[in-house]
Amino acid sequence: QVRLVESGGGLVQAGGSLSLSCVASGSIFRMSTMGWYRQAPGKARELVAQISNDGTTNYGDSVKGRFTISRDNTKSTVYLQMNSLKPEDTGAYYCNLRWAQSYWGPGTQVTVSS
Repeated sequence: QVRLVESGGGLVQAGGSLSLSCVASGSIFRMSTMGWYRQAPGKARELVAQISNDGTTNYGDSVKGRFTISRDNTKSTVYLQMNSLKPEDTGAYYCNLRWAQSYWGPGTQVTVSS
């Protein structure tokens, strides 16, 4: 059984920063690919950033150079550091764990005001 819990969302002004965390239960974290996705109202869920079990990272084009994903296998935690936030970064941010199958957290809201 895998359970993901996100934290760190909130309201921030454009140009500001936020840091998200996602803690995973279970024993497969270090073998898994971890990702952050987001979904704005009326839009499809999109990949924000992804980190594989060997540390290889991948970012959505809209966040490259502004967001950084990292992981701490000792804490079964994945992080998303978000800098230079824009109003278009607003949405629900979801943590994803992929290993054999895909698991999702309940999401945390990020709102960027202009």
